[in-house]
Amino acid sequence: MPKAFKQSTPDAAPVNAKGAWQIQTAKARFSEVFRLARTEGPQRITRQGKEAVVMISDEQYESLIVKSRQPKSIVQFFRQSPLFGIKLDLPRNKDAGRDIEL
Repeated sequence: MPKAFKQSTPDAAPVNAKGAWQIQTAKARFSEVFRLARTEGPQRITRQGKEAVVMISDEQYESLIVKSRQPKSIVQFFRQSPLFGIKLDLPRNKDAGRDIEL
């Protein structure tokens, strides 16, 4: 196996240190791109150095989806709360504070 394709060496990393791959290389080494996306982070795949897609792990994708479902405002957040509409009777201490001399 040629040295450039051995996975046990640092040379097996993507074309550059930022995780960028040319589409031809990504096709030929798909298993490695897949593995690196899961272990090292997002892998950018470009065509002729311009157009790009990013391969990310399922965990990263799910965290992005959850963030996109965040409420737009604090009012919306409380309206979507599972506790919305529940009447709470919270006891309060009737302590008026302490007396001080001036």
